[in-house]
Amino acid sequence: MDSLPRVVPDTFTRLTLFAGLLLLASAGSAVQVTDATGQRLELAQPATRIVSLAPHLTELLFAIGAGDTIIATVSHSDYPAAARNIPRIGNYTRFDNERLVALQPDLVLGWQSGNPAGQLQRLRALGLAVHVSEPRQLTDIARLLETLGKLTGHRATATSAADDYRARLAALHKRYRDRPPISVFYQIWHQPLITVGGAHVLNEVIELCGGRNVFATSTRLAPRVATEAVLAARPQVIVASGPDGQRPQWLDDWRHWSQLPAVRDEHLYHINPDHLQRHSPRILDGTAQLCRILEEARG
Repeated sequence: MDSLPRVVPDTFTRLTLFAGLLLLASAGSAVQVTDATGQRLELAQPATRIVSLAPHLTELLFAIGAGDTIIATVSHSDYPAAARNIPRIGNYTRFDNERLVALQPDLVLGWQSGNPAGQLQRLRALGLAVHVSEPRQLTDIARLLETLGKLTGHRATATSAADDYRARLAALHKRYRDRPPISVFYQIWHQPLITVGGAHVLNEVIELCGGRNVFATSTRLAPRVATEAVLAARPQVIVASGPDGQRPQWLDDWRHWSQLPAVRDEHLYHINPDHLQRHSPRILDGTAQLCRILEEARG
């Protein structure tokens, strides 16, 4: 009987500690982040059924080792090769909300400047967890890798991927930060004629390489411009994207204007848009290529 007063408190203490540990474990698995729209997202546990609404978001998930969490994505999500086997629900500007909801994802990853805002709002109204991102600077990509690591429970691999990205970015800055300026026209498309403005991440890419975007003063991300405006800007280099990663025929249309410095000096170049226009670690591959192009153009 003498032992009874000691056993009961000890047992109670152990049960209390165990319950407390369970609560801590539960709280530790919960995820809380704020997205680019200012919305606070809370997940009870890391996401395992994700719908990715942009090719670069698909790439980022694979980059942190979370590719197997993607249950659906959009067209052109083709990197790495394993991404090509993921079911499609449309493209990033127009996707099937009904099919998406029927998949019962525990997280939807959206792109602020790419996905229709109304569709993202409807998904939230239906009770789906939606995280919207909008990388506007090269460093934002590293932070997004880390955020996705939190959302998916892949923190360690995400941290490693982000650190590697930052190291590569720093090396490019160090190598090209003192290069003589050279004017650049970056052509996204030809009909209509589309380029990048000062708020676009590619403007930062051009500047990193010592270039000067001739439409940097535009407040639009991807403004439409007139041919006459390009002629007046007299770029020393013209760089074009193009479909399917191939050099577009319309790049050589600029040869009609031999007075352009870029034409006169044969500084017409092409870069695979997948290596430069996607907000993923591969953007540094395209950045390195652009820097080499501008070095060649400087002579």
